[in-house]
Amino acid sequence: MNIVSASLFAALVVVTLAITAWAARQNKSAADHYVAGGALTGRQNGVAIAGDFISAASFLGVTGAIALTGFNGFYLAVFVPVAFVLALLLIAEPLRNLGRFTLADVLATRFPGKDVRSMMAVSTVVISVVYLVSQLVGAALLVSLLFDLDYAVAVLIIGALTTAYTLVGGMLATSWIQIIKTGLLLVCAVALFVLVLVRFDFNPFGPFSSALAEFGEQFVAPLRTGDAASFDQLSQTVGLVLGVLGLPHVMVRFLTVPNAEQARTSAYTSIWIFFGFYLMIPVLGYGAAVLVGPDVIAAENKGGNLAVAQLAETLGGGILLAFVAAVAFVTILAALSGLVIATSGAIAHDLYGQVLRNGKVSATAQHRAARIATVATCLVGVGIAFAAQRQNVAFLASLGMSIAACANLPALLLTLYWRRMTARAVISGIVTGLALSIAVILLSPVVQGPDSVLPFSNPALAVAPISFAVSILVALATAPKGDEAKAAGRLFHALRIRALTGRTTEPSVPAVVSS
Repeated sequence: MNIVSASLFAALVVVTLAITAWAARQNKSAADHYVAGGALTGRQNGVAIAGDFISAASFLGVTGAIALTGFNGFYLAVFVPVAFVLALLLIAEPLRNLGRFTLADVLATRFPGKDVRSMMAVSTVVISVVYLVSQLVGAALLVSLLFDLDYAVAVLIIGALTTAYTLVGGMLATSWIQIIKTGLLLVCAVALFVLVLVRFDFNPFGPFSSALAEFGEQFVAPLRTGDAASFDQLSQTVGLVLGVLGLPHVMVRFLTVPNAEQARTSAYTSIWIFFGFYLMIPVLGYGAAVLVGPDVIAAENKGGNLAVAQLAETLGGGILLAFVAAVAFVTILAALSGLVIATSGAIAHDLYGQVLRNGKVSATAQHRAARIATVATCLVGVGIAFAAQRQNVAFLASLGMSIAACANLPALLLTLYWRRMTARAVISGIVTGLALSIAVILLSPVVQGPDSVLPFSNPALAVAPISFAVSILVALATAPKGDEAKAAGRLFHALRIRALTGRTTEPSVPAVVSS
C-alpha cells in the first residue's frame, strides 16, 4: 500500500478541499456556519444525514462487530431505520419550525431562561465529544493501517484536517462532502457485497451457512452470555433507537432546510438509504468472518474496526483496499466536521452568545467564537482519542447515543408534547441523565476492566427511565398555579401551533414563565 493508496487518498482529499474552498466564499455568517443558511433541499439533506450515520460507526464498527461476535453485532445497525422513523414522526418537523441553530433554541422557545439553555448546551457538548471520539478512532486506524503510521500521529493528522474543513467551509462544505461521500460509500458497499456473493455462488445466505458450519450455531443466533451481557445488549438497542432523537449533530441537520416539508423529505430520503445499506451489512460482516477470520481481524485491531479493510484486501487486493479505505476516511472526516459544528454551535451560540452575552453579540463576534470553539473541540476530541484506540467504534458511538437518550430526549419530548412540563423539570432531567450516564460508564467494565463495580457498560436502559421519571415528578412538583398556570397553558398552545404549522402565534401572556 504505497503509490495506489497515496494517490486515491490524495485525490479524495483534493476534492474535499475544493468543495471546502467553494463553500468558504459563502460561509460568511453564523447561520452559514451552523446550518448552511437553511438553503439545502430535503433530498440533499437526507443524503447528508445518511452520511452522518453510515460512517465509522456503521461501515467499520458494525461490520467488525458482526465479524467478531456474530448476530449480536447486528443489533447495532438493524434498528437505525426504526430510529429515523421515530425521528420523522416526533422530532423532524417541530425541530425545523422551532429551532434556529441548536437544540437549545428549541427548548428556549418555551423556556427562555439561561439555565435551560445552558444545560442543553452542556449536554450537547458532552454527547458530541463522545461520538466525535468514535469517528476519530476509526479514521486513525485506517490511516495507520495504510501508511504504517503510529496511531497517535494519525489522530493528530485527522484532527488537523477536521479543524481545517470546519473552520473554512462550515456546514455547507460539510454537507456537500457528506453528499458526495455517501454516494461513494454506497458504491463501496455494493462492490464488496457483490464480491462476497461471488465467493458464495451468488447465494446471499452463503456467508451465514458457512459461518454456521465453521463457528457453530452461537455465531448466527442471538448470543446469550448471561444476565449482565443480555442487559447490556438490550440497553445498546434502546440507546440506539431513542438516542438518535436526541443526537445533536443529526437533529441539527433538520435546521439546514428551508421549511418543515423539506425536513420531512430529509427523513424519508435518509430512511431509504439506511434500508438499502443495512441490508448489505450482515453479508459483509459474516463474509469477513468466513473469508478473513475472527482471529485475524482481532489480531489487527481488537475492536474489529478494520474488518472491512481486511475484507476488501482479501477480495480485491491492494487497489480495492485503498479505494474502500480512502472512501471510509473521507466519510469519517465529513462526520467529524458535522460533530464539531454541533459542538461549536452549543458553545458559541448558546453558552457564549445567549448565556454570557445575553444575546447582545454581533454576528461577526459569534462567528469568531464558533471558530475558536471549533479548535477547542478538536483538541479535546484528539486528546480523548489517544486513550480509546482499542475500543470498537460502533460501541463508542452507541455510548454517545445512549447518553443522548438519557439526557436530551426526555427534555425534548416533554417540552414539545406535555403541557405541564416546566423549566426546572427540564434541567433536572438533563442533569440526572448526564450524571447517571457518565457514572455508569465510569464504573463499567469498559473503564474499570473485569473487576468493575457494574457488570454492564451501556447506560440507556437503566438511566433513561430514571431521567423521564425525574422530569415528570419535578414537573408535577413545580407546576405553576392559578393565573400563572393559565399563562403557561396558553404559551404551550402557541408553541404547539408553531411546532406543527411553522406559524408564529404570540400568546397574550408574558413570554417568560419562571417555573
